[in-house]
Amino acid sequence: MLKILKYSIYDLLRSRWSYIYFIFYLILGFVLLFLNTDIDKAIITLLNIIIVLTPLIGTIFGVMYYYNSREFTELLLAQPIKRKNIFLGQYIGVSLSLSLSLLIGLGIPFVLYGLFKSASIFDFVLLIVVGTFLNFIFVALAYNIALRTENKIKGFGFAILMWLMFAVIYDGVFMISLFIFNEYPLDKFALIATMFNPIDLSRILILLKLDISALLGYTGAVFQKFFGTSFGLLISLSVLTLWVLLPVWSIMHISGKKDF
Repeated sequence: MLKILKYSIYDLLRSRWSYIYFIFYLILGFVLLFLNTDIDKAIITLLNIIIVLTPLIGTIFGVMYYYNSREFTELLLAQPIKRKNIFLGQYIGVSLSLSLSLLIGLGIPFVLYGLFKSASIFDFVLLIVVGTFLNFIFVALAYNIALRTENKIKGFGFAILMWLMFAVIYDGVFMISLFIFNEYPLDKFALIATMFNPIDLSRILILLKLDISALLGYTGAVFQKFFGTSFGLLISLSVLTLWVLLPVWSIMHISGKKDF
């Protein structure tokens, strides 16, 4: 698995798209800090970009890498190598390469602008941790879709639809539900519903740590009471970890039964 992981990372490092992804975050970090030297405000702006862009890039890269390396994967399957090692190695390689591009691309400008001397260093670390979680989650979800769909066009279509569901549609349905049933106590419903969307959960975690929970609106006080505590943070990170582990288990399950 480690050899396959190393090959996957090396293969992606040779891809121009990995460099484009890295350069995008590098330029974005410098531009934000050049326009506004306040690191807190730069992190808030980055939040709005990372929460949407990172899942999208993870989804596209996951599907694209699976389909482009399918012939090589079939060659590996003909060797005495466990299937789970092949797919886990590829999955971890893609997720790590995207996470490194995010970390290094944003880390360089923030370090040069005095991140280590700022009180916002923990907020920046949380932003990177959340971005890494989103990479691992959506690459895993994309791999699940690709494993179930032989047709490339359908695979890309389902993957984009999945991203739209979490990034746009889910929020719309959630807000309409709160508006329709606003006469009922919806505190627990809002907390539970948030757990079923890793994008919303990640956004709330960072907003609360930046002390701008008033932006959360109706359920802001509830979120502050739960997510703002150490226990709430632990539960939230545990749920994000679960969002990683369940799709990974599904990858192992599908790949073990799938006829290639």
